[in-house]
Amino acid sequence: MKIAIITERADIKLGGAERSVLELRAALSAIGHHVDIIAAKGLATGKNIHILCQGNTAKRTNYFTFEKAIREFLQQNKFDIVHSVLPFEFADVYQPRGGSYAETIVRNAASYQNKIIETYKKVFSVFNSRRTTFLQAERKLSQAINGPVIAALSKYVADQFKEHYGTDSEQISIIPNGVKIKKDTDASQVDKLRTEILAKFNLREADNPVLFLFAANNFRLKGLPSLIQAMQIVSNQQSKRRAYLIVAGSDKNKKCYNMAKAIEPQNILFLGTLSHIQNALAATDIAVLPTFYDPSSRFILEALAAGKPVITTKYNGACDLFVNNRHGKIIDCPEDISSLAEAIAFFTNTKNIHKTSQAIVEDNLQEEISINRVAKQLTELYVKILTKKGTN
Repeated sequence: MKIAIITERADIKLGGAERSVLELRAALSAIGHHVDIIAAKGLATGKNIHILCQGNTAKRTNYFTFEKAIREFLQQNKFDIVHSVLPFEFADVYQPRGGSYAETIVRNAASYQNKIIETYKKVFSVFNSRRTTFLQAERKLSQAINGPVIAALSKYVADQFKEHYGTDSEQISIIPNGVKIKKDTDASQVDKLRTEILAKFNLREADNPVLFLFAANNFRLKGLPSLIQAMQIVSNQQSKRRAYLIVAGSDKNKKCYNMAKAIEPQNILFLGTLSHIQNALAATDIAVLPTFYDPSSRFILEALAAGKPVITTKYNGACDLFVNNRHGKIIDCPEDISSLAEAIAFFTNTKNIHKTSQAIVEDNLQEEISINRVAKQLTELYVKILTKKGTN
């Protein structure tokens, strides 16, 4: 099958969405499909990656400029399936990596935890011309009679389209997110990182700390302020093992850095951006992401793939792929500091960590989380689309 995947930027260094597209391409290629990446900008690292708007000097490419370039490319190059992560109505499959634009606006506003700011952000979101253009395009294709099939990364994303746009269930196919499973860690680098972490906390292995890992760049949206407050509660409680938080990522807003400094004793460490999150997962015990919004977090999936218990919220579509109270903890909302603190405290017990990690292995979550499973499910969807077209 000849497949075109449309994305805005083809550069793995730019983030999780870009990495996901390239991993998906590899997984689809591995089962025999011919896959081309069509991007506005990025790195043409192979003959099957086509950069259409590289000459545009703007940081981000205009929606209509890119749409025109794609249409011209598709007229000259034929594909069986056009799979887009951007809202183009001519695609066969629309797979929004960031969930719906409508839900993004709502949950981003909620993350400020201030009703005045929340209302302001919702009302004035219309003045973001780029976001408004994508929102309108998404609404149009979601309500079109013959619009593309929406491949939702999670039930949470599927529900967004039904709620915000009234999309018919028949137009939506839930294909849970997946990640590349076999990612090697460097034992020497893992040991070095753990030694560095313990030294910064003035700890020894004999102190038996529990290391919680948070990884994100938008600290506010991903719930770090709530997590810092929860860590403060836990630090004042008696437990067999003391909890420490390692923050991977960076944010220009200094609020979280200042909040962490105010905690005594110091139990939060900011490591900055890490190039190899698998090493950090291997060096720590629990992954935590009390997010206000995540269609399906790669970080949480990668943690489960590494056999690590997780803590997150119901606003993370990754919850589809694990069981609450068996493989980790799901908090109803990131504002619930006490529940978040209880989840952290639960994992200061060695038996609870071991039991949860064992359940992850016993239930073979790796297979469910694998990008290879995603490729197989997408192939089944492609076949259905081609059969409906009468071209298979």
